[in-house]
Amino acid sequence: MEAHKYHVDLEWKMDRKGEISSPVLDQKVEVATPPEFPKGMPGIWSPEHLFTAAVSSCFMTTFLAIAEYSNLEFESLTCPAEGILDKKGGKFAMTEIILKPVVTIPNEAEREKAEKIMIKAERACLISNSITSKVHLKTKVFISEKHTA
Repeated sequence: MEAHKYHVDLEWKMDRKGEISSPVLDQKVEVATPPEFPKGMPGIWSPEHLFTAAVSSCFMTTFLAIAEYSNLEFESLTCPAEGILDKKGGKFAMTEIILKPVVTIPNEAEREKAEKIMIKAERACLISNSITSKVHLKTKVFISEKHTA
């Protein structure tokens, strides 16, 4: 596969706030310094949120590809994620990302397969493989209530 490029534009708007966009996407996203920092702004996506979201959304897309290839039947996938900002070597860094994926499957027989696919998805996620932050996986598999009667 060839290398791919992803273009993102940034425009500073005011104070500690800007807007990101891409020439190939319709949406624009406001970004700002998070409220934990001086002059930070609550209620706006921060680089730290976007970093955490990049890992979480990459996990999802990788899981979907592997699940399809593996013929895993599932009804839902959610993935709450937590990014940890801490000091590392005297500098602020995103030191950990905790992914908490939850997959709902129609029957118990697929539980082990679902677990293995989640682990494989985290290991194969290109964003996780591109960062120095530790990525931890805390998986859950539920059996759909409509199939357990």
